[in-house]
Amino acid sequence: MTSTDITEEGEPRFVRLHIELVAQITDVEALKAAALQQVQNDEYMDDDERAQAVEAVEIDPSGSLAHFVDPLKLLGEVPGIELAQATWESAHTEFDPENEDWDLYESGDAADE
Repeated sequence: MTSTDITEEGEPRFVRLHIELVAQITDVEALKAAALQQVQNDEYMDDDERAQAVEAVEIDPSGSLAHFVDPLKLLGEVPGIELAQATWESAHTEFDPENEDWDLYESGDAADE
């Protein structure tokens, strides 16, 4: 946090939270079925959005995970917090747990944030 992030009262007003997760898909068909059900039950999607989401899930199951991310569930019951904006995506990635570039706890990045 920098001094420009602090209001005159000395309290931070907005905080950008970066979270990176790597998930292993162990059952593509189960994930697709659950994602399609999630899309069908989403009361906030209009018909065009729903059709695009179904097509995306069928084409690339790695995108299915995004349908289960709900920032309101993550922050919704935290006292003194109102979610101002949220964006997220899921995409296929090459993951090698033996490669030290993936060790977030050993790099200075995680400790610095």
